[in-house]
Amino acid sequence: MNDSAPRAAGPLSGIRVVELGNLIAAPFATRLMADFGAEVVKIEAPGEGDPLRKWRKLHKGTSLWWYLQSRNKKSVAVDLRLPEGQEIVRRLVRDADVLVENFRPGTLERWGLGWEALREVNPKLVMVRISGFGQDGPYRERPGFGAVGEAMGGMRFTTGDPDRPPARTGISLGDSLAALHAVMGALMALLHVKTGGGGGQVIDVSLYESVFNLMESLIPEYDVVGFVRERSGGSLPGIAPSNSYPTAEGSYVIVAGNGDAIFRRLMTAIGRDDMALDPRFASNDGRVAHVELIDATIAEWTGRHSLEEVTAALDRAEVPNGRIYSVADIVSDPQYLARRMILPTTLPDGTAMKMPGIVPQFSETPGAVNWLGPRLGEHTAPVLAQLGYSAGEIERLAQAGAIKRGEDE
Repeated sequence: MNDSAPRAAGPLSGIRVVELGNLIAAPFATRLMADFGAEVVKIEAPGEGDPLRKWRKLHKGTSLWWYLQSRNKKSVAVDLRLPEGQEIVRRLVRDADVLVENFRPGTLERWGLGWEALREVNPKLVMVRISGFGQDGPYRERPGFGAVGEAMGGMRFTTGDPDRPPARTGISLGDSLAALHAVMGALMALLHVKTGGGGGQVIDVSLYESVFNLMESLIPEYDVVGFVRERSGGSLPGIAPSNSYPTAEGSYVIVAGNGDAIFRRLMTAIGRDDMALDPRFASNDGRVAHVELIDATIAEWTGRHSLEEVTAALDRAEVPNGRIYSVADIVSDPQYLARRMILPTTLPDGTAMKMPGIVPQFSETPGAVNWLGPRLGEHTAPVLAQLGYSAGEIERLAQAGAIKRGEDE
C-alpha cells in the first residue's frame, strides 16, 4: 500500500476534502471519507504534526493508531499562524468541496480562515466545524474533549453499576460520535450543492450534542413522568430481559430475550415453561415490573452451564445471544474474517500489521485502503506544486518555516 498506487474509485471519488484537525473527531471523520475515495489533504503543524502521532502504542516512534486514523490521507505540513500558511489553505479551498476542522471556536477567524473569509474564496464550500459545545452559546469558548461531551450529553450518568461512580467506555466515544455526525452533515450538504444547485454552508457539530442525540427516550420520560434514568450495569433499562449473565466457568454471556415471542422461546429453552406461559410476562411492561425475578432465573440457568452450552442452547431456540469478545476473539473470529473486517497491511519497515476493515460495505463502489498514515509533510511539495507554487517558492517557504516537506525530516 502506497500513495503511488492507483486509488480505488470509491463513491466519494472526485471529492476534495481539506482537514484542519488534530487527534480524534475531525481526523476520524475525514478518514471515513478517505476510505471511500475522497482526496483528503490533512494540514499539520510543521513541528510535531498531529499529536495523535505519539498517542497510545508506538512502533519505532510512531503511533499505530496514526497509521489507521490517517490512512489514505495526504499530509501537508503548514504553519497556519503565518500569512504564507494561511494563503496555502485559501488556495486549497478554491477547489475543495469540504473543509473539516476541530479548533476551538474563534481560532480560524483569528487566522483569517473563518467561514466568512473562506466562502468568499469558494461559495460552494461545505465547512464542517467540530467543537466541544458548538459555535455559539455561553459555553462556545470552553475547551471540550470527548469525555466532557459524554458527561454533558447524558451518557456518563447512565453508564456503569448503580453502586459505583459513573463509568466510561474504553474508547473515545464522544469524539467518534461527533465524527459520524460530521460525515453525515457533510454528505447531506454536498447533496444540496451537487444535486440541488445550492450554495455551501456551515455544519456545526458539537461533541455533547452528538452524544445527546443518541440518548433515546431520556428527555420525554423525564418531562412527562419525571423519570431520571440512572446507571443500570449490564442491563438495558425498561426493556426485559436484556442483560449479561454469568456462566459456569466465570465468563459472561449477553442474552437479549426482550421480544414477546423470543421471551417465550428463552424460558422454554432454560426449562421454565411456567414462566413462558405466565400472563404477567406476556409483554415488555409486565416483564420490566418483574425484571429482578426474570434476571435471577436466567442467571441461575446460565451459571450451571458452560459458555458453549449456553450459546448452543440459545442458538437452537433462536434467542439473540453472544459472548463478550476481546480483541483476541475479534481477530480470529470467522464472521469478522468472512466479512473482511480484519485487514492485513504492512508498516513502512515491512512489519505486518492488522487493522480494521472498511464500514459500511458497498456492493458496487467499495472503499479501499491505498496507503497508511503518511510521514509528516510527505505530500507538502506535490500538493503545493498542484496549487501553482514553483519549486523556488516551495523552497523559500520551507526555509522560512512556513511549511515542512517530508524530505526535510
